[in-house]
Amino acid sequence: MLKNKINEDLKKAMLARDEQTTTALRGLKGAILDVEVAEGKREAGLTDAEIEKILQREVKKRKESLEIYKTNGRDELAEAERAEITILENYLPKQMTDEELSEVIDKVVKNAGDDVNVGKVIGAVKAEVGSQADGGRIAKLVQEKLK
Repeated sequence: MLKNKINEDLKKAMLARDEQTTTALRGLKGAILDVEVAEGKREAGLTDAEIEKILQREVKKRKESLEIYKTNGRDELAEAERAEITILENYLPKQMTDEELSEVIDKVVKNAGDDVNVGKVIGAVKAEVGSQADGGRIAKLVQEKLK
């Protein structure tokens, strides 16, 4: 289970005094706990798919922060965000290439027939690929294909 792996890796990072990994995993663990409490799943816990969604959200937040820090010339903070992104991405499934994603989009569009709508195609592609592709990438590729 993904949550157990994160907890084990957090313990290892703490013992190794790896501050960057410890900080990233503590933040992730806190985000997971927040969702568990909010959804009343503290006892049962979250599924790996739910944890992957949290991971995606946390990576997205860090990417947004990274851009802000780069724009404002805060290179040391940008580097810390970049390191956390790398750490968190290790827990996500292998990301699809643009070519693989493009094939899925083509299949969804073909199956949609006459009812080709950008929003519906994006939703169907997201449902099919899960956390193997970022929603922003999916939206960008779908919009390019349906121009």
